[in-house]
Amino acid sequence: MTTGQDRAAQPDTGSEDDERLPTIAEQMADQLGGWRGLVESSIPVVVFVLANIIGELRPAVIASVAVAVLIAGLRLAQRRPIRHAVNGLFGVGVGAAIAWRTGDERDFYLPGILYGIGYGVALLISAAIRQPLVGWIWSVLVAKGRSEWRTDPKLVRTFTQLTVLWGVVWLAKVGVQAGLYLAHQDTALGVARLALGYPPYALLLLITVWTVRRVTREPQPTPLPGA
Repeated sequence: MTTGQDRAAQPDTGSEDDERLPTIAEQMADQLGGWRGLVESSIPVVVFVLANIIGELRPAVIASVAVAVLIAGLRLAQRRPIRHAVNGLFGVGVGAAIAWRTGDERDFYLPGILYGIGYGVALLISAAIRQPLVGWIWSVLVAKGRSEWRTDPKLVRTFTQLTVLWGVVWLAKVGVQAGLYLAHQDTALGVARLALGYPPYALLLLITVWTVRRVTREPQPTPLPGA
């Protein structure tokens, strides 16, 4: 009999319709968009930082948005997944619009800071009410919508701990950016946006995938005869 713990992590091996659980590398590649996704998502921010140092705010805004549109267009023309490119274009577009309107270059990073605060708080709240967001995201992205982990106390505890970890790290990194924003350290804020973007996310993702796979693969205790 398959336990809820097993089903939360991988399909029932007795069903021919189910697929194997993706490897750690496959799951990380899908969420990060591979090396190309990492590079492409960072290029518009790098362009903005460099153009703003060399020139003025508005040319930097135009350059960053143009690069983001070009990347999304190339992916679309090549019939490659554009999810990461569209996400990046949206983030750059909102920040660029605010910076253009206010005339303050640091406002380019404001949407990301506000999003990070909201995301970090939501993670901690979900852990506090025993509805860990990391568990639900795992159900959607990895377990094909299955949520049997909710019936397994060990997995609930694991996902709760992981959610707290994600929330704390997210608030810590956005706190650094918020401090630089309030201090008007515009160039340092751009560098922090890049340094505290994908590297912590990739590390958290690796920890999450490794931890959940380790917990779900632990052997179940053998019941005593006659129990």
